[in-house]
Amino acid sequence: MNEMKNENVNKKLLEKTGNGNQKPILILGGTGKTGRRVANRLSALGYPVRIGSRSGTPSFDWNNQASWESLLEGVGAVYITYYPDLAAPGAADAVGAFSKLAVEKGVKRLVLLSGRGEEEAHRSEEALKASGADWTILRCSWFAQNFSEHFLLDYVLSGIIALPVANVKEPFIDVEDIADVAVETIINPKHIGQLYELSGPRSLTFAEATEEIAKASGQDVRYQYISTEEFKYGLQQAQLPEDIISLMMELFTKVLDGRNSHTTDGVNRVLGREPRDFSEYAKSAAATGVWNT
Repeated sequence: MNEMKNENVNKKLLEKTGNGNQKPILILGGTGKTGRRVANRLSALGYPVRIGSRSGTPSFDWNNQASWESLLEGVGAVYITYYPDLAAPGAADAVGAFSKLAVEKGVKRLVLLSGRGEEEAHRSEEALKASGADWTILRCSWFAQNFSEHFLLDYVLSGIIALPVANVKEPFIDVEDIADVAVETIINPKHIGQLYELSGPRSLTFAEATEEIAKASGQDVRYQYISTEEFKYGLQQAQLPEDIISLMMELFTKVLDGRNSHTTDGVNRVLGREPRDFSEYAKSAAATGVWNT
């Protein structure tokens, strides 16, 4: 059913915008959660797509500027996602340098995936604007798919989602909605110069989200609040790199402080429909068997 909805959305976009620009659309992070969905949608609409990833040929690496130029050759637009996250130190400098290079090479249409409430992410947004690009910014809430396509999947499969987040609510957004919004903003010039805050239709605590997952999957999954010290110790025991640990601590202890608890109308403004509810996401994910143990 959801695939049919997405197909209908894409057909409407094709009717509205056409696909006359045959220059490739470069998708940075084209194998990631949003990137691969954006790439698939654009390809289905008949747009040529170029994938930018570390595993691609040629490869793209945010830490190696020499890898940027060849991928920009002949490109008409770029969907920008930053790895590992725009909250990471140095992200703004990298996004600014890439955006400037893109504009210099004649690629002015840039759409940036950003995050709500992240100071470093907002610095990246300003760097994008300063490049002279025809920009659009998608400032998103936490992805619902973090529970099924990210490290939180391991927590779900363990039966206990243990995080240093108490009763703070978050309007988790489905990345399928992000992908639909991204496609529309990439191919429709009316979105140039617009910043859209994207969220789900309601806010849930992590405990409430866990209950939704347990109900949809039929699995015994519980939420447990832990201290920041316990959380950090667990990350260290998992032997994660120090920069990733620092990033996780930033996201879970600073950004999740209630600043982003309110919902937004960004999805509706772009697509003319409401975003998908977390319960619908949970049912769809459960149907794939990803949470079966």
